[in-house]
Amino acid sequence: MKTAILLMAHGSRISEANDAAREIAGMVKEMTGYDIVEVSFREQHQPNIQKGIDACVAQGAEQIVLIPYFLFIGAHVLEDLPEELTAAKKRYPNVKFAMGKPLGAHRKLAEIVVERIGELVAATGWH
Repeated sequence: MKTAILLMAHGSRISEANDAAREIAGMVKEMTGYDIVEVSFREQHQPNIQKGIDACVAQGAEQIVLIPYFLFIGAHVLEDLPEELTAAKKRYPNVKFAMGKPLGAHRKLAEIVVERIGELVAATGWH
C-alpha cells in the first residue's frame, strides 16, 4: 500500500512561518524516503487540511500518516484535528488514516533550545 505523510501545521499570515513548515516537510521526505509528503494548514494559509489530504490521495496514497506539527496539546490538537480526521474518513472510506501526537516535550526539542542559547550567547559575546 502506498503511504503518505501529511504534516498539519497551524498556519500563519507570515509567509516565512509557512515556508518553514514546507522546509520541514522536505527534510522529512528526505529522511524517511516516503514519496508523498505534504503540508497542510489549520488556519490562515492554504492548502487547508482537507486539501492536503486530497493531494495525498491524488498521488495514489492508500494510507495517510497525519502528523500534528504543533508543540503542545491544545484545542486544535484535541478537537479540530480529530474533526478533520473524521471528515477525511467520510470522504475517503477506502483510505486508511492514522494520526500521531504533537511534538510535545521531547529531549530533541530541548537540544534545539540549548543550541539556540549557545548561538545567542556566542553572538552577544557573553560568557
